[in-house]
Amino acid sequence: MSNKYRTLQTYVLWAIDMACIIVTYIFFSWLRFKDNNDWGDKTLHYMVCVLFLLFCTGYTFLADWNRDFIIRGYIIEFLHVVRFVAIMMLASIAVVYFLDWARILSRFVILNFIWADIVLTLIVRVIFKNIFRSYISSDANVERVVVVAERDLMEATIKKLMKNSKGLGYKVVRAYCVDDDYEASKDKEPWYIDGVHVHYGIQNLTERLITDPFDEVFINTPNIPQRKMEDLILGFEEMGITTHYNLELPSVGSAVTNVGDFLDYTVISYTMFRSSYKRLFIKRIVDIIGGLVGLLLTGIITLFLAPAIKLDSPGPVFFSQVRIGKNGRRFKIYKFRSMYIDAEERKKELEAQNEMNGLMFKMENDPRVTKVGKFIRKTSLDEFPQFLNVLKGDMSLVGTRPPTENEFSQYNEHYRRRLSMTPGLTGLWQISGRSDIMDFDEVVKLDLRYIDNWSLTEDFKIILKTVGVVLFGKGAK
Repeated sequence: MSNKYRTLQTYVLWAIDMACIIVTYIFFSWLRFKDNNDWGDKTLHYMVCVLFLLFCTGYTFLADWNRDFIIRGYIIEFLHVVRFVAIMMLASIAVVYFLDWARILSRFVILNFIWADIVLTLIVRVIFKNIFRSYISSDANVERVVVVAERDLMEATIKKLMKNSKGLGYKVVRAYCVDDDYEASKDKEPWYIDGVHVHYGIQNLTERLITDPFDEVFINTPNIPQRKMEDLILGFEEMGITTHYNLELPSVGSAVTNVGDFLDYTVISYTMFRSSYKRLFIKRIVDIIGGLVGLLLTGIITLFLAPAIKLDSPGPVFFSQVRIGKNGRRFKIYKFRSMYIDAEERKKELEAQNEMNGLMFKMENDPRVTKVGKFIRKTSLDEFPQFLNVLKGDMSLVGTRPPTENEFSQYNEHYRRRLSMTPGLTGLWQISGRSDIMDFDEVVKLDLRYIDNWSLTEDFKIILKTVGVVLFGKGAK
């Protein structure tokens, strides 16, 4: 399981265990003392529950007893829960006697708490396990893996990865055989292993994969000199793709190197991601909260904008377009319609008047923009429906600009790295005076600076600056 999902798993299980402790302890306390108030010091009585919660927190993060949670069977899970509750009780009761709180303990509460907490924790954990497995294995969330291997090892490698990845959030999407020549093999019959398309040759591989949606690469070439794979790893590094190399390999480029395991292989992993998945988890929570608030505002704004858009020009109130998200995933972005309905067709006629150097299209006085469209673009109101994309996880509140499919088809490896992070509703480009930036390479430079220096503090700074940009219209289209 990838580190980002392992972090999510740890915090959700911690919340589950804490909730089960609170619910069972309070329930049996109420059951025992509901008809009278003879239960000693109520404050100390509930401080025992606080001790349980403190132990739960320490045991979760120090003992790391949930590290193999996703692959444990039901019986093993039951035994782990029993051990957790047993150690918690022994440790907490010892502290209770040391603090001389024993006088306020109720045997009825404690004994019933033990069995009830075991049962409730096990049930909720099993439910979460099934939901979590489905979530991380869905098409939208699964980590897409490209395999590069020698011909003699290809079948065994793919089968092993597929076997070990079940329920862990990985999916082998395609493979490339290093032994063949790409040009000479074009007329060969397609080669499939358990539904995975194996391509011939790795010549210009990173160029061939630029527009493909994938997240990680696994290389298994023990019989090929390691130095021959260096350019390939550097190419994936340029794209911002994490690469796992089976066997030792000297450090290359500027990627962070980690020695670990990948689906039962011992690997050296090269990644450009230098931050913490715990921070990404917090970022996602902020996105969900921001998405909900943003959708509420969008609903209010729609009441006023919808009639104006309809009266100004025929067509729908909302506009959707396929954009490219993290690591090449496609998604539909939503906006209030600011152009006439034939805008896409008319764009071809206006290509010669593009004022932007590079892959993006921009005109200061675009004739496709409606009267209402000019206003909502100037005030950035057209962007509000994208809070739905944020809530769905296609986008983040802060990130890079998601390109169109046409732009993406012209990318190189360097441009592709700007998609190594979830695109955002706002970003460095938007707060740097986007109307004043006339070169696509400058947009890429800002996006990569954001990715390489990402932090939660930087996100909050960008959000605050974005509010100023929206309020005063600085840099808006």
